Amino acid sequence: MRIDIITVLPELLRSPFEASILKRAIEKGLVEVHLHNLRDYTNNSYNQVDDYQFGGGAGMVLMIEPIDKCIDKLKSERHYDELIYMTPDGETLNQKMANQLSLKENLIILCGHYKGVDQRVRDWLITKEISIGDYVLSGGELGAAVLCDCIIRLIPGVLSNETSALTDSFQDDLLAPPVYTRPAEYKGMRVPEILLGGHTAKIEAWREEEAYKRTEERRPDLLG
Repeated sequence: MRIDIITVLPELLRSPFEASILKRAIEKGLVEVHLHNLRDYTNNSYNQVDDYQFGGGAGMVLMIEPIDKCIDKLKSERHYDELIYMTPDGETLNQKMANQLSLKENLIILCGHYKGVDQRVRDWLITKEISIGDYVLSGGELGAAVLCDCIIRLIPGVLSNETSALTDSFQDDLLAPPVYTRPAEYKGMRVPEILLGGHTAKIEAWREEEAYKRTEERRPDLLG
């Protein structure tokens, strides 16, 4: 998989891809992540990428021309499955969406900034708009990092144990059950005995029951 991220703040995005699982995925050659500074696609001496909005109002808007030039260059080099725009009014990211995107080959992610982007970018260039929640950030960079982490960890070979991702919360519309590790007893708090008995079928049944109970308590909306 290849992910190209268009941003006015590439330095804000570098660190997530220089550590932990994402770094290992890149080093293994399982994914490529390329950052593109939108200011490199301007035609003015100030590298200006934003301007005042027509009709007045507070907040600057990212201009269409540098965005179009950057996307046009990338599309001239390869086919992209999706051109994603990170925006608070997009479709809310969930596990099903992450699963689908993890199967794609090439993605472009455009990070909004200031008051957003010229609407013509959204109407003409973007194929999918994604939000990571009902709140507003200073820009789309942190949302893009969340989206990338969510997608990349699902690519086969990224996690040392691939079945781990299949038992995460939301994969089967349930929250994950409680998990425990050593010691079996700590300050009077004991691990449930069923997890210590080694009976796989009983353990799986317990986990399924606990997952359902946790979902019913915390996210009953997932149960429909």
